[in-house]
Amino acid sequence: MQSKKMLIDASHPEETRVVVLTGNRLEDFDVEVESRKQLKGNIYLAKVMRVEPSLQAAFVDYGGNRHGFLAFSEIHPDYYQIPIADREALVAEQKAAEKAEGEKNGDHDDDAAAKEGEISAADSDPSKDVETIGGDEQEDFEVSRARLIRSRRYKIQEVIKRRQILLIQVVKEERGTKGAALTTYISLAGRYCVLMPNTARGGGISRKISNGSDRKRLKAILKGLELPEGMAVIVRTAGINRSKAEVKRDYEYLIRLWNTIREDTLESTAPALIHEEGNLIKRSIRDLYNNDIEEVIVVGDEGYRMAKDFMKLLIPSHAKKVQPYKETDQSIMRYYKVEAQLNAIHSPQVQLKSGGYIVINPTEALVSIDVNSGRSTRERNIEETALKTNLEASDETARQLRLRDLAGLIVIDYIDMEASRNNAKVERRLKEAMHNDRARIQLGRISPFGLLELSRQRMRPSLLENSS
Repeated sequence: MQSKKMLIDASHPEETRVVVLTGNRLEDFDVEVESRKQLKGNIYLAKVMRVEPSLQAAFVDYGGNRHGFLAFSEIHPDYYQIPIADREALVAEQKAAEKAEGEKNGDHDDDAAAKEGEISAADSDPSKDVETIGGDEQEDFEVSRARLIRSRRYKIQEVIKRRQILLIQVVKEERGTKGAALTTYISLAGRYCVLMPNTARGGGISRKISNGSDRKRLKAILKGLELPEGMAVIVRTAGINRSKAEVKRDYEYLIRLWNTIREDTLESTAPALIHEEGNLIKRSIRDLYNNDIEEVIVVGDEGYRMAKDFMKLLIPSHAKKVQPYKETDQSIMRYYKVEAQLNAIHSPQVQLKSGGYIVINPTEALVSIDVNSGRSTRERNIEETALKTNLEASDETARQLRLRDLAGLIVIDYIDMEASRNNAKVERRLKEAMHNDRARIQLGRISPFGLLELSRQRMRPSLLENSS
């Protein structure tokens, strides 16, 4: 098995780059430009500037370039300006509904998750043409919350007022002329857990954890945590083989973090930044690092100290894996032969080992990916050539979507195949290749025209946006 390593280039204060390599092959890439720091996950004390009844939303000043968008369904009843007795009754009603929903999901999630690991897009019910895979763990719970909120008896203009102060979190970045999307339902991600301090749900396990015995063990660990009233915790995928002590330590760190946020909120005047999600180095160690990575090599003294200290906080026994880059003759990316691969992800054409290639073309409406056989003609017949090229293209497409962070509607134009079983193989291969993508993906099936549609959640500014 090829060794896996994470490289962090923090040698330039205006830009930080992180890559994950398997052998010498680029598997994951992220970049943060100082002038375009990520807002998603940041927590702010904000002020309502305008309530818009027609949208059932509020526009909020949190200190960003433009006012953020806060939908009514994302406002916790605690903020409603109604008589205290009414608010307490509403909060109690929501807690009861959320708890019941959590217990209901808990009963069914084990079966659903187990099946998820066994059923491919091609093997599932033909009526189910779109399958959802991947995504952040806290998203497992967001849909049901939105559904519960719809039953509220109020309109936003009745309960939220101009100049009202709210504690909000950014859930979607500012983009073009659109302000950031906001929520008052806070979530704090640790290495193994996600703490939701104002969501009264029962404990949850990430749907990505499909093994029944693992889910049962983690549920027992969750029950042992002394969770304050009105809070919820989700165990992330990274917690699958962790001990009770490790999960508890991560949970206690998040509780301390939440208490600090509350204290800072009381001492601040809106608009104000209360908590920064963390820079790229911290996010990468939290979200990209796993046991398969043998080394984390860092350029830059400040970056090295930050990576080392954060690893000591998250996984003390792995701190020794964080090492400074010692070669001085050439840059870390050039030394590990990454620079050429990084340059290649700006090219629309990607070569496949078999001689075929894919062409990636982002447009205003969608991203098109065209699969071509090229020189791949070694197989005995056209069908075998098409299948082999399409399978290889599926692996490479999943990789390129991660590297370039292509999002929105994506259409793959596969080489036409006659046998439906071959279409099923390609659909299954693409699903497997995308299984570890951190973005939420909705995956369709190959149409009679050889097209497969999927949608992918945006995780960060695209390569084009960062380079422009």
